[in-house]
Amino acid sequence: MHFDLQSLIRTAGYLGVWAIIFAESGLLIGFFLPGDSLLFVAGFIASTPNSPFNIVILTVGCWIAAVAGDNVGYSTGYRFGRKLFRREESWFFHKENLVKAQNFYAKHGKKTIILARFLPIVRTFAPIVAGIGSMNYRVFFIYNVVGGTLWAIGLTLLGYFLGRWIPSDLMEKYLILIIVMIVITSLLPSVWHLYQERKYPQK
Repeated sequence: MHFDLQSLIRTAGYLGVWAIIFAESGLLIGFFLPGDSLLFVAGFIASTPNSPFNIVILTVGCWIAAVAGDNVGYSTGYRFGRKLFRREESWFFHKENLVKAQNFYAKHGKKTIILARFLPIVRTFAPIVAGIGSMNYRVFFIYNVVGGTLWAIGLTLLGYFLGRWIPSDLMEKYLILIIVMIVITSLLPSVWHLYQERKYPQK
């Protein structure tokens, strides 16, 4: 699997990587894309000899794509969400979810926008639902930038510096383990949130 991802990243180049990050951050069609692994492996590749990537260009581009993608997602939800999901029953949402989204983001919006970055699937839908719930845009934008910075820059640089630290003859061996750890770690916030919800249920 990691060989295919490396091949994909090398073939796609800067524009391909940025396009995937943009799509996963704010387009409904991007929920199945491997954002966490993509960022880490791209940074890892940037650390290798004769790499097609410059780490500064790669990182800045990933950050812009992540922040811009979330903004597009928010705008889509804010402008068209209520029209798309107006009916009681729809393929994506129920009408009652709009009310739940408004209440959820009013109470947990800041934390949600940041943590959602590290949750597969959730990070794609979070900005869209924030727009549908009419979350204050200034608040959304600030925390979108913070979350995008931690996610896009953090994971890319993590891959880069680990790639510089790990001996070249052990790269492939460690890369498999690290990707598995990233996938598991990305699920921990959602597991913790569910645990907290069960331990301290809302009254």
